Amino acid sequence: MSDTTEVNTGAAGALVMIFLTIAFVILLVSFYRRYKRANKPENEQE
Repeated sequence: MSDTTEVNTGAAGALVMIFLTIAFVILLVSFYRRYKRANKPENEQE
């Protein structure tokens, strides 16, 4: 059972992780803004 294969993701894996992290942060900010807007009282004017 010494047939362990190592997978080296390299630059492609790093780029994918960076892209996924940035996409996740953008979604979190978007939903937070929507949440804040939904909880704002209706009588408050901007």
